[in-house]
Amino acid sequence: MKQVYKLTYPTGKIYIGMDLFGSYRYFGSPDIDIVNADFATLPNDVRRDYTVRKQILWESETATDTEVRRMEIEMIVEHRSNDPKLGYNRTPKFKDQAST
Repeated sequence: MKQVYKLTYPTGKIYIGMDLFGSYRYFGSPDIDIVNADFATLPNDVRRDYTVRKQILWESETATDTEVRRMEIEMIVEHRSNDPKLGYNRTPKFKDQAST
């Protein structure tokens, strides 16, 4: 089962990713340095006991890999997880509509 999922971190930020195999243990590959920098700002008790939530936003047994990638990008834009203030996705590059 191919999936597009959303991870929510205790920092309040999100990450949208895809899984072409349907592994429930897969948690994507956000930039670990950025995640670690955000975690460093959390209180000690939160850093010692936290939960990362994984939600399946979309799944398909028949979609091609290209269709899954397209859906991932669509969800990244829809949820604005590529906005550094809101999430950990760095592609596609965030275009702040307020500053244009």
